[in-house]
Amino acid sequence: MTYDERLQQVAVLGAAGKMGSGILLLTAVEMADISLKPENKGKTFVLNAIDLSDEGLAGLMDYLRVQVIKIAEKKTVWLRQMYADRADLVENYEIIDQYVHDVIKLVRPTTAMETAYRSSLVFEAVTENKDLKVKILKQLDENNPNKPWYFTNTSSVPIQIIESEADLTGRVLGFHFYNPPAVQKLVELIVTQKSQPEMKQFALDYAKSLRKVVVPSNDIAGFIGNGHFMRDALYGINQALELAKNRPFYEAVYMINKVSQDFLIRPMGIFQLIDYVGIDVVQFIMKVMNPHMKDEELHSPILDQLMELGVKGGQQSSGVQKDGFLKYEKGTITAVYDINKQVYVAVDEFAASCDQELGELPAGHKPWKAAVRIADKDSHFGPYFEAMKQANNPGAKLAVKYGQNSNAIGRKLVSDGVANQDEDVNTVMLTGFFHAYGPINNYFA
Repeated sequence: MTYDERLQQVAVLGAAGKMGSGILLLTAVEMADISLKPENKGKTFVLNAIDLSDEGLAGLMDYLRVQVIKIAEKKTVWLRQMYADRADLVENYEIIDQYVHDVIKLVRPTTAMETAYRSSLVFEAVTENKDLKVKILKQLDENNPNKPWYFTNTSSVPIQIIESEADLTGRVLGFHFYNPPAVQKLVELIVTQKSQPEMKQFALDYAKSLRKVVVPSNDIAGFIGNGHFMRDALYGINQALELAKNRPFYEAVYMINKVSQDFLIRPMGIFQLIDYVGIDVVQFIMKVMNPHMKDEELHSPILDQLMELGVKGGQQSSGVQKDGFLKYEKGTITAVYDINKQVYVAVDEFAASCDQELGELPAGHKPWKAAVRIADKDSHFGPYFEAMKQANNPGAKLAVKYGQNSNAIGRKLVSDGVANQDEDVNTVMLTGFFHAYGPINNYFA
């Protein structure tokens, strides 16, 4: 089966979710572009968008139309070539309207999983729950005579476990898009020892067509991205608990968040990042990973406590940030949760004193938005972090320890065989997490 033929019958499971909708959009556009090739005209392409929520599927179609218009507007020259035989399409808006129509008509929104029984390629983007993934994929495969390939978007479950328990020998791999899939350039590719070589090659070709950056990860729970993030998050939480021995926990959270964002020059502080992903999601991923860890415990009682209190973070369907460790108003942090009194304390009440205690940022500091654009990283970050190591204020000392720990996490991912090389860890953190520099470096030696 050729690349084009494989993409004639496709299904996306969990299509109305945050990840599934992005995967569906990318795949719908890729399928539409293939269908416009002269050699494919007249062939039928079907993309089954499967989800349990009728409401979600209705919203999905609205999302697709808006996004496809934006995509079409950026490639009108190419579309004009594809529609060269259509004398009725003259103006750009006519060509764009036709392309939107051609993309949308491929998509069949449905709550019935049976529609995937004819698919030759299935993208799975359901909840990060191993048992649910296995149940769905096993049921689908038992009723699909085409022996389809399965691309699971899991960010933590070992692929070999899904492969074995769902009896999909050689026909499943991890294709982990980063959120949001339509914007993020990174994909982690995870294969098992039994994965079919031609399936892996298709995955690489598909990623190349989508202009994604592919980083291979070995099949160890959490892979590279969550392998680093979960441990980095635990370190941040534990550092806040250490600080909280001498001050309120909410002040400690604020200080570690500031250290990990401003001093270490990251796009978000660690507690803001946990909120963005979702406290519930972070807790669940740790639970998935923990049984597979031999020499460490990936667990935080603080996350458990927040979940019991109903403080979950995450995002609204509109993308608006929900409150978690931190409270947000129009994207700005305005308060921090007091886990003892179970109320949010306004940042204005304590930030000034905390900032004064942390001390000034080292000489040569540039905020993340400026630093991330620097081409010669070593010429900037080398002197910056050297100045940090020479500084004598608490903020700098905390940041150095944090950077050293991040470095150690990255190196351990390589020594444990999760990543093949230092560069793979750095690429994941630079591309998937938008860090300004990779965690494996000489800055914190």
